[in-house]
Amino acid sequence: MPPMKTVHDGIILTDKCENESSSDVIRKIKYAFGEGKSLKIGHAGTLDPFATGLLIILLGQGTKLSRYVMAGQKSYIATLELGIETDTLDPTGNIVRKSTVSHLSDQTIREKASRFEGDIRQTPPAFSAVKHKGIRSYKLARKGQEMVLKERPVTVHSLEIVSVDLPLITLQIECSSGTYIRSIAADLGRELGPGAHLKILRRIGIGSFLVQNAFPSCEITGKEIRPLLTAHTISLREAIPEIQETEIPGFLEEKVRNGYCPKWDELDLSSTDGDCHNGLLKLVSDGNLVAVLRIHQRGGNKNGDIGIERVFS
Repeated sequence: MPPMKTVHDGIILTDKCENESSSDVIRKIKYAFGEGKSLKIGHAGTLDPFATGLLIILLGQGTKLSRYVMAGQKSYIATLELGIETDTLDPTGNIVRKSTVSHLSDQTIREKASRFEGDIRQTPPAFSAVKHKGIRSYKLARKGQEMVLKERPVTVHSLEIVSVDLPLITLQIECSSGTYIRSIAADLGRELGPGAHLKILRRIGIGSFLVQNAFPSCEITGKEIRPLLTAHTISLREAIPEIQETEIPGFLEEKVRNGYCPKWDELDLSSTDGDCHNGLLKLVSDGNLVAVLRIHQRGGNKNGDIGIERVFS
């Protein structure tokens, strides 16, 4: 009798190495687990090949967590190079303009950089995955087609100057999902005068997950690494720690897994603080994630609307 296949559900924190694509990391992990097409796998928030840092891999049922993991605040260390602008806004593109970088005081740099903190509007780079008339904009940009991409609101929670060694400026940025660090680098370069491109990018955090706890992608070299990857797999329940949870009994677990939506009086909300994160609530049974609920309204008299967002088998 052939051995039973191991089911992998959860997430793995990886530290993506330079010159690897996010898809390269996925392919290596899929090969290491040796389950071919039977293993669903994805990632939360792509990183360009030149960038390094935290890339969260979603395994099995973990692919259902994508929207929740990607919603977490992002943290980056970014180095921009003044005096050189590229068409991609990063080191992979063609140089479109060079300028002389004259002396800039730290005060001037900090003052200009502070303008990018808070709620801002940002135009995505032409070389990005944003769709323009149904087509990925980078595909149109590669063909030399001009397009006008719409500005979008993003939030930069903090932007700190780490170091200045002109023409290089290194920043630490805490921002909302959907923020383009390349655009911040290019826009700050124009504010300072000589223009700039993003030379180095490292993602150091997503939500409560930090890169120092991640498995280096360059060490994922074959099937012999499988036990280590399994040991680094974070359970479905622990993968979304920001969402509050409540325990449900076994009989209700079975009903929910079969599509039943629980009612207020079937839930014990005494362990929550009364303000579910983004209106979401995890249902847990015997330590395992059963479902994520959307709480539309709640109150002390236990009324309101409840809907099932995701069920985990």
